[in-house]
Amino acid sequence: MNILVVEDEPKAGNYLLNGLQELGYSVSLARDGADGLHLALENDFDVIVLDVMMPKMDGWEVLRRLRKEADTPVLFLTARDDIADRIKGLELGADDYLIKPFSFAELVARLRTLTRRGPTREEEQLHVADLQIDVLKRRVTRDGSRITLTNKEFALLHLFATHQGQVLSRSLIASRVWDMNFDSDTNVVDVAVRRLRLKIDDPFQLKLIHSVRGIGYRFDTQP
Repeated sequence: MNILVVEDEPKAGNYLLNGLQELGYSVSLARDGADGLHLALENDFDVIVLDVMMPKMDGWEVLRRLRKEADTPVLFLTARDDIADRIKGLELGADDYLIKPFSFAELVARLRTLTRRGPTREEEQLHVADLQIDVLKRRVTRDGSRITLTNKEFALLHLFATHQGQVLSRSLIASRVWDMNFDSDTNVVDVAVRRLRLKIDDPFQLKLIHSVRGIGYRFDTQP
């Protein structure tokens, strides 16, 4: 596998370079976006690992320009974990998105998947019963009716829909949607779920958001 790593942080860049080379891969390292784009266009790489926040040219612009000329699989590796950033990256043409801090084993597994099976994009359309979520357009409908959500409500619904049937603790929800450690004295999660229920569940007979006493919530078509 011939890999291009575009990472401006010296320690992270060297870690990726050395770790991937130790596995026997051919690795090129660019320290800024402009050099990364130049290498990507001038060489034939199997996959590109791309940071977002970089000098000279950020990862968004690198990918935007790259996609005009090449379809090399791209995995964003970044500390930017907001759902809006993940959507933006996928909309620009990224094939996968991994959040820092990350597991090196998971990174390697994802790179192997991209080169073995081709692009593995996050689903652009999510369907749960009569609920439809257009992830890229951030459009939500249920039973044909448009539902307007705030950014946090959309992030919460997206988290629920991508973990259908799983029990999600309040602490996990708080960390994924608000990037905060859950404080038992804070009811921000319960308030947000209540508001989401008013829009997603209350007007409809089939309820999708279920409380799990003492733990959190489950998003499912089954009671």
